[in-house]
Amino acid sequence: MLIGGFQRFSLIDYPGKICAIVFTQGCNFRCPYCHNPELVDPKLFSHPIPEEDLFAFLETRRGKLDAVVITGGEPTLQPDLIDFISKLKSMNYLVKLDTNGSNPRILRELIELKIVDYLAMDVKAPLERYREITNSKVDPAKIKQSIELIMQSGLDYEFRTTVVKLQLGKADILEIGKQIRGSKRYVLQKFVPTKVLDQKYLEGVIYTDEDLECLRDAVKSYVVECVVR
Repeated sequence: MLIGGFQRFSLIDYPGKICAIVFTQGCNFRCPYCHNPELVDPKLFSHPIPEEDLFAFLETRRGKLDAVVITGGEPTLQPDLIDFISKLKSMNYLVKLDTNGSNPRILRELIELKIVDYLAMDVKAPLERYREITNSKVDPAKIKQSIELIMQSGLDYEFRTTVVKLQLGKADILEIGKQIRGSKRYVLQKFVPTKVLDQKYLEGVIYTDEDLECLRDAVKSYVVECVVR
């Protein structure tokens, strides 16, 4: 695993659990508003953190931490992700995986192996706008497949969208709602322009809290729970 960062403690990244966070290096998307450019742009990569250091710390925190969140970048690009998660599970940690949904094959394998406990998928845009919004050659059919896999997994999960005013309007959010219709949790994430991949997004107009509440009210009928975060 190429580990670009490690946060030893969090109360907010795994609902209801005390967790540590592993940040993997590398992503197949180039979302201009990305708030982790140092995990996406190879020119910004730091020297990877050795796995053995991470596991040594987690060994000392058994019984004090409940879970480990794996985020990125895009974790499903890591060829040894399954081995890494299996080791976490052998240590009796709950595992939450954050993903962009571009690799349904890996998601299916993780679900079938029963080694992940919580899945959080970023739904970047309506399917027809995916390539535009992510600046990538992603196959929208794979995004649709990942959504279906997660909804049928029997696991706890959430879908979430970072709501960037330069990219997404009310019609886009409603279309996403239709794409994930019936899902248990949809999170509208406020875009905070502090650190981004494309510097012009530091200067864009952002949605207010009131705007986001209106978007939540507009889309909440499609899902069981819709929250602003």
